[in-house]
Amino acid sequence: MFTRQLADVEKTDFFVDWGNGTSHRLLTQRDGMGFTVCHTVVRAGSVSRLQYRRHLEACYCISGSGEVEDMSGAVHRIEPGTIYVLDAHDDHYLRADAAGDMVLVSVFNPPLNGTERHTLNGSGGSAY
Repeated sequence: MFTRQLADVEKTDFFVDWGNGTSHRLLTQRDGMGFTVCHTVVRAGSVSRLQYRRHLEACYCISGSGEVEDMSGAVHRIEPGTIYVLDAHDDHYLRADAAGDMVLVSVFNPPLNGTERHTLNGSGGSAY
């Protein structure tokens, strides 16, 4: 058994500014659990086109609000108590409302190595 604090992660390479927010990679591949858990902050008013080609992801909103939009144009409202699940390596837009940051608990399978970063350059979805 072990514990890990957000403040401790912030002193490592496992605290990542991913472009439109931050991610504390609390549990990573090196921990041997078979999945990753992150405390993810999505900056207020941001729009990110994302895709995980090698990972499935589920995100549970714990504060703030926004939306996720798939590439067919279907928009799903995200607010505290909502989980969204990217179960097919879905290319998507993630938007946080302008009123404040959106905070998510993100789970990845297979696990991240923990230092991956997005490239949000507007020419398509950032993928890893």
